[in-house]
Amino acid sequence: MNRGPASVTGRPVVSMRGAGLRFGERVLWEGLDLDIQPGEFFAVLGPNGSGKTSFLKVLLGLQQLSSGSVTLGGRPVERGSRMIGYIPQQKSFAPDTPLRARDLVGLGLDGHRWGLPLRTKGLNQRVRALLEEVGAADYADVPVGQLSGGEQQRLRAAQALASEPQVLLCDEPLLSLDLHHQQAVSSLVNRQCHERGSAVVFVTHEINPIIDYVDRVLYLAGGRFRVGRPEDVMTTEVLSDLYGSRVEVIRANGRLIVVGVPDATTHHHHGEEVL
Repeated sequence: MNRGPASVTGRPVVSMRGAGLRFGERVLWEGLDLDIQPGEFFAVLGPNGSGKTSFLKVLLGLQQLSSGSVTLGGRPVERGSRMIGYIPQQKSFAPDTPLRARDLVGLGLDGHRWGLPLRTKGLNQRVRALLEEVGAADYADVPVGQLSGGEQQRLRAAQALASEPQVLLCDEPLLSLDLHHQQAVSSLVNRQCHERGSAVVFVTHEINPIIDYVDRVLYLAGGRFRVGRPEDVMTTEVLSDLYGSRVEVIRANGRLIVVGVPDATTHHHHGEEVL
């Protein structure tokens, strides 16, 4: 496990106190006290419908808590915060989208400004550097609609990193990507976290592609949660308690296989969920 800057205590960049979220009678979580430090790789896990994406929406200012409080950098959360970079779920652009790869990345630098972007030499150099960092320099001038899903997702990662965010939010960024692109995007996010000190909040249904990078896990299930190191949370005892039924966690060749997760709807086969 990577235990880098996250082991250093300091002022948290994300802080929740008594946080709760419910929709009608349905409770996603409640009583959540949480601090996420700069340079911490924080994974949010759980079955579909457990509230993983809603957790990100709270940090993005798109969803109000039902109870408790949340702050970013010691201040109330607000929409469009420049502290945040965001990598959404992979969703393909229309084939006829004329936007070039370099233009998409550039929006991460000046997309918040009114009017047509007037790229300076410094901004253009920054875009080139970002394209090279994510391995996208070869298709910088290709319209994004002509790129594969994996290539587009690399560009979204570069766009999210353009402003050197203090908090990088990742919403299932590895979905629909092949193993090569999963590794590329995961490694890129990890470098931003452990080399540049961004706090990463990484929502995923499968921990294995990032298991070597994760410092702590928030596991959501059935209106309950558990927070801790992966080796402390991803156990037979903890998950069985969260789900209220027997769940087996098997460790094999550095991977985790979770067997018997109720209502698992992703990556399951005969009751097995690869996490």
